[in-house]
Amino acid sequence: MGVDIAPVLEFLPCPTPKAWVDTAVQHLDVLLIDHANCEKKAAASAMALLNRHTDQPVLLNKMSRLAREELRHFEQVLKIMARRHIDYVPLTAARYAASLRRLVRAEEPSRLVDTLLIGALIEARSCERFAALIPALDVELADFYESLLKSEARHFMDYLSLAEGLTTKEEVAQRLETLRVLEQSLIEGADNEFRFHSGVPATTAALTADIELLEAQA
Repeated sequence: MGVDIAPVLEFLPCPTPKAWVDTAVQHLDVLLIDHANCEKKAAASAMALLNRHTDQPVLLNKMSRLAREELRHFEQVLKIMARRHIDYVPLTAARYAASLRRLVRAEEPSRLVDTLLIGALIEARSCERFAALIPALDVELADFYESLLKSEARHFMDYLSLAEGLTTKEEVAQRLETLRVLEQSLIEGADNEFRFHSGVPATTAALTADIELLEAQA
């Protein structure tokens, strides 16, 4: 692995559990569909920040580039899915991002600080999960996920540096402590579904439902 993701690993509160990786390898269709969803949502989140904070040129430049890269990744995932005859069917969203965003404070600039720190956590977790998956995947997917590591690590740093530029180091540290506690519980805890950012699947019921949906769409 040619990309140094040590800052990403130091930033996150915990590694991805092996049980999640094992489930992902067994359900690559669900993984890829939800990965496509994540790239699309990441682009939309960057565009929302662009629209909401037009008075911040540094943020505008970073989010514009980030949105373009996320959409490019979305297109790349769709191409891989097409080659593997995986239909882009609807999937319910993971609880991960929505749970983190419930902690966002209401007033600016605190709202923006929290939103950016959550963006940093999401991008860091995506990068860490790509790295965790690479040794367990076939050559095509392993190479693709390795190609994403550099940009995901940069996206994490972009979000973090923007947040740090808005407030004190003490506030950033305090908010990250709160957010990391929740993030770790979401990653290590039992989850009712398997998604790219889910915890460890508690049962096979949700996976069975997803598989049946995919088969019905085939």
